[in-house]
Amino acid sequence: MRLIDLSSAVDATAYEPDPVVHEVLTPRQGAEHMSTEMRTHFGLEFSPEELPDGEFLSLDRITLTSHTGTHVDAPSHYGSRAGYGDGVPRHIDRMPLDWFCRPGIVLDLTDAATGVVGAARLEKEFERIGRTPAPMDIVLLRTGASARAGTPEYFTEFAGLDGPAVHLLLDLGVRVIGTDAFSLDAPFTDIIERYRRTGDRSVLWPAHFAGRDREYCQIERLANLDALPAPYGFTVVCFPVKIAGAGAGWTRAVAMVDE
Repeated sequence: MRLIDLSSAVDATAYEPDPVVHEVLTPRQGAEHMSTEMRTHFGLEFSPEELPDGEFLSLDRITLTSHTGTHVDAPSHYGSRAGYGDGVPRHIDRMPLDWFCRPGIVLDLTDAATGVVGAARLEKEFERIGRTPAPMDIVLLRTGASARAGTPEYFTEFAGLDGPAVHLLLDLGVRVIGTDAFSLDAPFTDIIERYRRTGDRSVLWPAHFAGRDREYCQIERLANLDALPAPYGFTVVCFPVKIAGAGAGWTRAVAMVDE
């Protein structure tokens, strides 16, 4: 079995609208920190000089959003009320794990311009690859946007799905949709421009707002989708980090390919 990493890194050196702050305590600083913590919380005196080389363990402190790097959006991200079930959308720690280890299918949308892709374009891709997603398949959208990761253009130049395209996938039984772009919707700049031009509220984040009426999850900011050897025949593993009460959780998304 071959493993293909489909994840983008959390990188404090890369451009982000919400910058990542990454502070590192060196092993020496970790020793001093441990000594202080022992004294403060347990009343114990322990000198860092008693450790080999005067070092203990390094420690990373990171400030970031749950939507930085490759992550899974939970239904609660889409709104405070749901039009299904008991009306309360689930947080990421409540989602069933079996949603996130399933057969995958990748759709090539690299010819799509910045803006939205509709249902007809997805159906054309189903015909091209000779396969329609089965219930619970994880559908990955290869837009080519990951090539711009780390730049301002990554957040303004990509294609997302419109409402009918999302509903087409959900009608097929798909519950997890992934993209190599910043968002499953079109860029904020494109959405707002089209709304101001048309006054049509249906253009406002239709992919996300579809999740208010139908329970599903998104994987955003995937990478390396061009390394997948075929449009299907692989398994996607993308378990989200279990953050209590959160609307998203980071994931190390991987494709498993039998060889």
